[in-house]
Amino acid sequence: MKKLKHENELVKEAIRAGVKYGEERGAVEFEPTDSAAEKIEYIYRLLVHDKLIQPLPEEQVSQKSMRHRLAIWVSKTLPKDHPLLK
Repeated sequence: MKKLKHENELVKEAIRAGVKYGEERGAVEFEPTDSAAEKIEYIYRLLVHDKLIQPLPEEQVSQKSMRHRLAIWVSKTLPKDHPLLK
């Protein structure tokens, strides 16, 4: 798995976008005390359930791989001229 340029910033953007998506969909209400790891796992599983991203084989699911998959997902939703894609 090759690390993306600006991957940490893309993950932060993915969490923000994923929280918004999940709450607008009515699937979840995140609490301020929820950790980033909890949010990442819930957003990943929600996006897989909604068939917006391809699932990883269950034995390969980890925080690192979920973060990477979310970074790829959000990079495809950003405009082509977005600073994080340069």
